[in-house]
Amino acid sequence: MKIYAIIIARGGSKGVPGKNVKMLGDKPLIAHTILEAKKVPHISRVIVNTDDLDIARVSKEYGADVFMRPKELAEDLTEDLPVFTHHLNELKKIGDLPDMVVDLRATAPLRRAHRIQEGIELLMKAGKEGAHSVRAVSKAAKHPHKMWRVEGSYIQPFLPESFTGMKEPYNAPRQVLPRVYQNNGSMNAFWPETVLERGSMTGEKILGYIMEDWESVNIDTLIDFTLTEELIKVHPIT
Repeated sequence: MKIYAIIIARGGSKGVPGKNVKMLGDKPLIAHTILEAKKVPHISRVIVNTDDLDIARVSKEYGADVFMRPKELAEDLTEDLPVFTHHLNELKKIGDLPDMVVDLRATAPLRRAHRIQEGIELLMKAGKEGAHSVRAVSKAAKHPHKMWRVEGSYIQPFLPESFTGMKEPYNAPRQVLPRVYQNNGSMNAFWPETVLERGSMTGEKILGYIMEDWESVNIDTLIDFTLTEELIKVHPIT
């Protein structure tokens, strides 16, 4: 089975300028993901999809292939689906469409190669009939039952009692609330057909792959960089 890892990494980050090539420990942020992907036995090719020449240069230095996307697919509000649709169609044109795509984010540098491998194997075992994708998740940092929306001068529970089935769940101990998970951006995998035929990044049959909190850090701010540097000291990358 031909499996490609695609790392989408645009330039122009507003929260942290130059984020993807900013040094984290002894190497640029994006290099952590490239190097882990290259360790995965099932992955035959690692491609960085970018619009930025600095990201392209660094990616090549660490052994990734580079696919330059059009600027119109690298705007602040550009969603993932058109980016992957464009990339996969270009691969299809040259007869190089993989059997499976692994979507890795440079902003999740603590995810290890064995986690990527396990996610791939989960989707492989299910097959195309059993699942359209697998998505890595971790325990939600904030429980939605304790969230609010603003209505005029007052706040109301974000989720109504008709949904939660609980009266004042925001006052309940967390231990009695249902388990909730959030995307962690560490590892998603899907069949190309999920994108090209279903027009979705996930499809309807989504397998969940649960990861630990510490390895699910996703870097968006300078505070996230500082936190990740401390986590690397506790969980060194080898």
